Amino acid sequence: MTGEKTEKPTAKRLGQARAEGNIPQSRDVGAWFCTAAGALLIPRTIDAGREMAQVSLTALAAVAEDPEPGRALGVLTATFALLPGVLGPLLAVTVLAVVAAGGLQGTLKPATKKLKPKFSNLNPINGLKQHWGPKGVWEAVKSLTKTALIGTVLWFVAKGLIPKLVLSGVMPLTTVLSLTSAAIAAMLTVTIVVGLLIAVVDYVVNRRQIMKSLKMSVSDIKQEHKNAEGDPLLKGAIRSKQMAMSRNRMMADVAQADVVIVNPTHIAVALRYEPGTGAPRVVAKGAGAVAAKIRERAREHDVPLVKDIALARTVYRNVKVGQEVPAELYAAVAKVLAFVMSLRSRGVSRTLGEAHTVPA
Repeated sequence: MTGEKTEKPTAKRLGQARAEGNIPQSRDVGAWFCTAAGALLIPRTIDAGREMAQVSLTALAAVAEDPEPGRALGVLTATFALLPGVLGPLLAVTVLAVVAAGGLQGTLKPATKKLKPKFSNLNPINGLKQHWGPKGVWEAVKSLTKTALIGTVLWFVAKGLIPKLVLSGVMPLTTVLSLTSAAIAAMLTVTIVVGLLIAVVDYVVNRRQIMKSLKMSVSDIKQEHKNAEGDPLLKGAIRSKQMAMSRNRMMADVAQADVVIVNPTHIAVALRYEPGTGAPRVVAKGAGAVAAKIRERAREHDVPLVKDIALARTVYRNVKVGQEVPAELYAAVAKVLAFVMSLRSRGVSRTLGEAHTVPA
């Protein structure tokens, strides 16, 4: 059935969905990218902060020996000047992580339609549907899975670390700190990897749900194509009207022609020559009923009809209305025009509706 939505969405449908913000994405991707960036930069940030604190405390100790407001203010100013160097890399990497997560999911381009107020968003029933529908169920499953996996990781890490800490009384402090740091690093690494895997699964599920909701029926695709290309019936009517208008203009120009070359009944070509403007120009041409109309119009306005089968066919096939005759036909056309001029000099334009024949 053409009404069943079994077809993949077209490029136009996907573009509309993107403008509406209806694209596959996972919030967890950005969150875990930021967490990974922070985990990489936090040790460096802590070291830089410790160095800054040592410098500041040393300077404050000197101020304490000789307390002057100006020196104290200088120490505070210098301390604040060091903050961008401490926190700047962490903030920069975090922003890059957010941008990278958005780029991977195709969410960097803002959804303009999302900015418009939509009263349906205030409908509590729609909110309940989202919480209790398939999307809500998936969010609940995802949260439980994430909690269970991360909790399991933390339990295993703590299980391996607690016995070592119990024996810390007989170990040097540096060893205890080293063990603790290694355990925390392992915990963060495994947690981030698990979180990213869950984020990837979340993205795949969201993409599948959205692509399913965007599926189209055969009739939808046909209607979209019709809207894009235009209604064939309307386009045909417009084309017919344009052709009729063009034909009317062409018939009006027959009255200004110098000669109509005929074949003698199937083809008619009207030529007009204006001295100083180049070669003679085709102002009208046609075959069948159009040729008959051209001949009738020519007789109404005393435009000479000249029978020349070869010339009529050649001009009809090779020269468009409004174009000048090509150079290879100059001699043949000039002969016809000279004959017409001789007819006019004798006061003859037509002979009982019959076409004249150019004498050999």
